[in-house]
Amino acid sequence: MNDGQLVKRGFLTITSFLFNSCLWLPVCLGVILSPCKAAEWQAGVASVVITPDTELWQVGYSTRKKPAAGKLHDLHAKALALQDPQGTRLVIVTTDLVGIVRSLRDSLLVELAKRRLEVPPEGLLLNASHTHGGPLYWVGDEMIYIHYGELSAPVKKTIQDYTAKLQENLLAVVSQAIENLAPAELVYGKGHADFAMNRRLLTRKGFRNAPNPDGPVDHDVPVLHVKPLKGEWRAVLFGYACHNTAVGGQSYLFNGDYAGFAQAYLEEQHPGLTAMFLNGCSGDQNPQPHGPVAAAKRHGEALGKAVETVLAGEGRQLSGTLGLALEDVSLALVPPPSRQSLERQTRSGNPRSRRRAEVLLEELTQNGRLRTTYPYPVQVIGFGNDLTLVAMGSEPVVGYGLRIKKELAGQAVWVAGYSNEASCYVPTAKVLAEGGYEGRANMYNTIFPGPWAPSIEERIIEKIHHLVNEVRGVPEKPHKD
Repeated sequence: MNDGQLVKRGFLTITSFLFNSCLWLPVCLGVILSPCKAAEWQAGVASVVITPDTELWQVGYSTRKKPAAGKLHDLHAKALALQDPQGTRLVIVTTDLVGIVRSLRDSLLVELAKRRLEVPPEGLLLNASHTHGGPLYWVGDEMIYIHYGELSAPVKKTIQDYTAKLQENLLAVVSQAIENLAPAELVYGKGHADFAMNRRLLTRKGFRNAPNPDGPVDHDVPVLHVKPLKGEWRAVLFGYACHNTAVGGQSYLFNGDYAGFAQAYLEEQHPGLTAMFLNGCSGDQNPQPHGPVAAAKRHGEALGKAVETVLAGEGRQLSGTLGLALEDVSLALVPPPSRQSLERQTRSGNPRSRRRAEVLLEELTQNGRLRTTYPYPVQVIGFGNDLTLVAMGSEPVVGYGLRIKKELAGQAVWVAGYSNEASCYVPTAKVLAEGGYEGRANMYNTIFPGPWAPSIEERIIEKIHHLVNEVRGVPEKPHKD
């Protein structure tokens, strides 16, 4: 199957007649807002199916005992390419995957450079919907979850083959979106959906994963509507802060969960529309109710209707230029375990604990020490003075989204998680101190030697403010001695 068969194209075109006519219109002199101003933007979109065509494991629930047996609907990777009047380029890629490993992103940038498609590292945002109905994949020896390290060699070969195909599909969809660049206008708005609920419930035995109707939530539905200056084609990028776990772990059918159903709903209701989902800070948020497929469909339709409400409104037309920034912030870990402790864990009856200890011992032997810090990616994208998009790696809890939007008040702010890498949960200082799964326990499912240090939240927030100021052109305040 070639790229042309794989990729669903979005064509954004405008005739020379309209362009030349626009030059003579008085509205172009700034009398009123017109499509001539919108023509400063270029946009292109593309979509590709990434559903495995061979037997493959799903990822997201440790209780699954066998590979997937089919699909509820297809999984997709979708790319939205944007270019401002100065030629600065941004590509946003959304995927029906549980997470993004860094090497997948790095390899995509390398291949794009070989094709001479100019996408700077800070101009590529790769996001996972975090569906728990997606396929297991990894690049090289980089694994999403440590307990899959004990799969048989033939199964690993199948996973690696799928990963290679996934890399090809991502390259194809990004290339096609860039090739489709043509004049368009961008309109931002915000809706509301209320099915996300905090899942950290305090009990006599500490915090456990259960519905907490009194816990913090973020029910905003940010929406970016991309409209061509001619034609029926459109794209919509929308977000929500909620785990993609409405279907539940009993399903052995590939699916995009509520976000997949939301995209399908929008595309069915609006022929010619490409719908793309950008997950938010949903580390401690679950859909309620969840479990049966019917619940996922209801939540997907509710989210889709929230997006439709925004599409029906006027929104805010974006202007200006793109500002792009991407940097790692060094996050500290607690002191690592000793070699003796790890050697005891290799004799554990828990395969996951045993495999984790083996990987850490390999790191200790190879490097002479275990890591005590981790480079965590933070990305900030500015759409002129109209919208700031903050993209965080891995699984940040909802407190980050709420705090960032509060501290950056005065301009529209969109906060996404699950961007550019997948490693573990990212707790706030409060959640870290409270403990529980998102606070500490999840780290023992990873190859990190220990939980995060208490400085994690302030380090991330400081980096976000630094990059926002950089994108907005705000001078840094001098540090006091």
